[in-house]
Amino acid sequence: MKRWLLWVPLAAFAALVLLVALNLRPTDTTVRSRLVGKPLPAFSLPASLPGKPGLDDAAFRDGKPKLLNVFASWCVPCLAEAPKLLRLKEAGVDIRAIAIRDRPADVRRFLAENGDPYAAIGDDPTSQVQLALGSSGVPETFVIDGKGIIRAQHIGDIRDDDVPELLRVLEAAR
Repeated sequence: MKRWLLWVPLAAFAALVLLVALNLRPTDTTVRSRLVGKPLPAFSLPASLPGKPGLDDAAFRDGKPKLLNVFASWCVPCLAEAPKLLRLKEAGVDIRAIAIRDRPADVRRFLAENGDPYAAIGDDPTSQVQLALGSSGVPETFVIDGKGIIRAQHIGDIRDDDVPELLRVLEAAR
């Protein structure tokens, strides 16, 4: 009987370790931008493609809300969201983009194959602006009001059921 009691402390310690380990797991691993509700950081990006304008923060302070889409031609979820961005453009949404760590030829091919919803595309070869926005990956989309304030962040690809919500947030940002 006494030999059994020797194992009680070890079993209690193992149970405690298991309990702590289970409670240390993050429930939400999504990295959200701390800039929601704040102005866009100052930036100026050259054009990603000839014949299409580059992008700077001043373009978002013209009184009209816009979407800022962070994407890359090599991003599989970006390919999945392309039809939804075209749908938003058809609904009258002004969409600007930042191409992350991409090459002009690849961006051109991506847009030729999947459609081009963008009024302007800035080239961010080192992800400097992406990181300044608090964006942790691609794709991500930000709703920017006409004063250049970030009103919402959509992490991941835009899906069919996200389109009405983005349109509602854009309307509220007017």
